[in-house]
Amino acid sequence: MSVHPLAEPFVADGDATSPRGRVGILLSHGFTGSPASMKPWAEHLAAQGYAVSVPRLPGHGTTWQEMNKTTWADWYGEVERAFEALANQVDTVVVCGLSMGGGLALRLAANHPDRVAGLVLVNPAVGSDRKDVKLLPVLKHVIPAMPGIANDIKKPGVEEHGYTKTPLRAADSMFRAYKVLVSELGRVTCPILLLRSTEDHVVDPSSSRAIRGAVSSTDVREEMLENSYHVATLDNDAQQIFDGSVAFVERVAGLTSGATGGQAEP
Repeated sequence: MSVHPLAEPFVADGDATSPRGRVGILLSHGFTGSPASMKPWAEHLAAQGYAVSVPRLPGHGTTWQEMNKTTWADWYGEVERAFEALANQVDTVVVCGLSMGGGLALRLAANHPDRVAGLVLVNPAVGSDRKDVKLLPVLKHVIPAMPGIANDIKKPGVEEHGYTKTPLRAADSMFRAYKVLVSELGRVTCPILLLRSTEDHVVDPSSSRAIRGAVSSTDVREEMLENSYHVATLDNDAQQIFDGSVAFVERVAGLTSGATGGQAEP
């Protein structure tokens, strides 16, 4: 199965002459998306000297039919593989995620609380208030797909390069996994920067509330993205994400004087 040219994984070695080169940043894209939604962010981080990795989740960047053959276990397995590869090269790893990628990042932090130094979550998803989600266990046997969720972007002329359809078997796998993930969020202890769009047509605010209410992290900071929709990494507030993540990484990786963490904000 051929992969879209813009969906190829992104990997950059750190600057060996700088302390930043000993810090790795793993970024995970979201459901039906691809590394294309994370590449500008990844390139910005790499330009600062960090080691950066953006894996392509199985079934993504090809066809929605191919994705319908994959599950959460496949996607998480790829994120964990990329994490291990990056961790073997650096001293500190920070994990970032968009949408479902935020859920995958949280699972990684829950499974490796002593190895994930921090999380940057952009419009993270760990569930949904949508009523049709409850029908997925039945719908997936009736129809293979529904209209897609890609390109929820406010900025004119920007393309996410995601699928035009939502594969329902894959979606059912994701929402089943979210239920387990939410029950295990208490194992997440690292600092978290949560960036959330004020207007998001894909992920509702219930996910952010669930995350903040369940993690054990004492350093959780939430910032609002006032001029972006769901795919904020490609939207008007992208620079806010880029700059904020660099400041966060430097703090949790011990590269600045304020590196000891802080208290959760209200």
